[in-house]
Amino acid sequence: MSKIKTVAVVGGTHGNEFSGIYLLRKWQQPTAVVRDSFSVETVFANPKAHDDNKRYVDHDLNRQFSLIDLANNDLASYEQSRAKVINQQIGPKGDARVDFIIDLHNTTSNMGPCLILLQSDSFNRQMGAYVKMQMPDAVVVFEDHTPVEQNHFLSTIAPQGVIVEVGPQPQSVIRQDILDWMDEMTTHILDFVHLHNTNELIPLIPSYEAFRYHETLSLPEDEQGQRIGMVHRSVQDNDFKPLRNGDPIFTLFDGTEVHWQGDYEAYPHFINEAAYYDNNLAMSLAKKIVMETKG
Repeated sequence: MSKIKTVAVVGGTHGNEFSGIYLLRKWQQPTAVVRDSFSVETVFANPKAHDDNKRYVDHDLNRQFSLIDLANNDLASYEQSRAKVINQQIGPKGDARVDFIIDLHNTTSNMGPCLILLQSDSFNRQMGAYVKMQMPDAVVVFEDHTPVEQNHFLSTIAPQGVIVEVGPQPQSVIRQDILDWMDEMTTHILDFVHLHNTNELIPLIPSYEAFRYHETLSLPEDEQGQRIGMVHRSVQDNDFKPLRNGDPIFTLFDGTEVHWQGDYEAYPHFINEAAYYDNNLAMSLAKKIVMETKG
């Protein structure tokens, strides 16, 4: 892959996820993010939602960046308009001025320091290996099921982009341990890009444990669409722990336990994510994989 010349670090895509926003403020004195082989710029994605102390004003900003939506001028809510402004600022998608985007997010789920990779090419596989070597507690998740041009995430404006997803942290709260994890992971990603550019990458582990997104589960509902249950206590806070066929997964409000009927060993994450209650989502499920660094 060609050298990366420009990196954008984005915070505040969701206005009540505070870690990325406070790191952007810290990096106004940009010593920590500057590298000799590329330039870095910071982007505060959704300032109005932050001012209102909300995830978003009208629509989830991180769902507005498909090529079709960006080209549709009838989509003109605050976030839909903001997406078009950001696309012009660091894009446009498909011919972006910026080569690489790091989008900083918090989750209320117990996911720890999580790196979400949207492609599984050599560059991303090597990045995952490097981050795992420098930060053994990091979790690497591949969400490479959607082509970049169809993907609606902000980080897909550039040819390469990742999501740093760190939790648990309540919305509109800042925790030092979570902030430190995000700061550390971002530092390792920037170091990797620099070493990639200068052909000085250290020998990498040949393979590593990772997870690949498979499906999303909804909370139990009745025929009228009313929620009738919750995530089972044995699943709650156990992100990336195995879930097997027959294991309890939900408890209905009448006390009935619902058991998972799956034909694979699943690894829940984004468990009971507060931001997803609008869509009645309970969790995402992944499969554990061994990712080969080269190939």
